[in-house]
Amino acid sequence: MKFDNKIVLITGASRGIGRATAIAFAAKGAKVAVNYRVNLVAAMETLASLSGTGHTLVQGNIGNPQDVAAMVSEVTEHFGRIDILVNCAGIFEYHPIDKVDYATWQEQWQRTININLLGAANMMYCAAQEMIKQGGGRIVNVSSRGAFRGEPLQPAYGASKAGMNAMGQSLAQALAPYNIFVGTIAPGFVETDMAKSVLEGPDGDSIRNQSPVGRVAKPEEVAHGILFLASEGAEFMTGAILDINGASYLRS
Repeated sequence: MKFDNKIVLITGASRGIGRATAIAFAAKGAKVAVNYRVNLVAAMETLASLSGTGHTLVQGNIGNPQDVAAMVSEVTEHFGRIDILVNCAGIFEYHPIDKVDYATWQEQWQRTININLLGAANMMYCAAQEMIKQGGGRIVNVSSRGAFRGEPLQPAYGASKAGMNAMGQSLAQALAPYNIFVGTIAPGFVETDMAKSVLEGPDGDSIRNQSPVGRVAKPEEVAHGILFLASEGAEFMTGAILDINGASYLRS
């Protein structure tokens, strides 16, 4: 998996899976555009951790369609192209149906779908326009095990990721004639800031024991799967959804 001089735009790259993915791509020779929303300090830490030179920061909220278009334009103007888009940015917020009021329920659904699904859809649209012009590219979306097994305490999250899966498959078909290939990663729990409070809470051990390996994934393991789907030779896997959950949830 070599990515010498490939241009990679990664949303939500200031920490977690996004940061690990940025580090992995840079180590394989890519030039990385590190997207962040507000945490400049964390984004700078990601940038400083990247091997090689020529990487850049790109500020923007993927929940804002204007920001999305501006980010893609900024990257293409800076580098001249976008070879790979990785949609990592997302939110995971509790809103159990038997615990929240109606106003909160609506707010959480709108916010989650807007960022996790519509934001990724807009990123794909804008990046695809550039990839069509340049003759091809790769897109990898970061979904979740929750799209398949359900998320009873955060149902909008599960729904947004199920929508991402369907979107990735639909656009894999739509974009293949343009030499653009789309893959999706579906991790289980990962050792990230987003999952930290849950993993360090009273349910932490039971979550780790969902996998026969006895732990949750490391961000670097998820990043490895992302690089695989983005690599030369994986083109015929377009439309695939790759599970990375340590056999904690199996489907056939």
